[in-house]
Amino acid sequence: MSQVFSAETHRNMLARIPQCTGREVADWLRTVDEGPALFRFEEKVSWLRHEYDLAYGHAKALVHEYDLRRAARKLL
Repeated sequence: MSQVFSAETHRNMLARIPQCTGREVADWLRTVDEGPALFRFEEKVSWLRHEYDLAYGHAKALVHEYDLRRAARKLL
């Protein structure tokens, strides 16, 4: 997992995603979860960008959030 933005920038980027994409973050996170079994961070970002025509920053923020939540689930 890679820290791609400061924590504040990451939160701001996530907050803008619904307005910019027309889809909620939770919907995007399900998309990443149900997508192909890619291991590397940049592979997931590239897949989102090309499959869904997302901006690079939005794709990075979504994959980073997905990785954060996945790691949190493992701790429980």
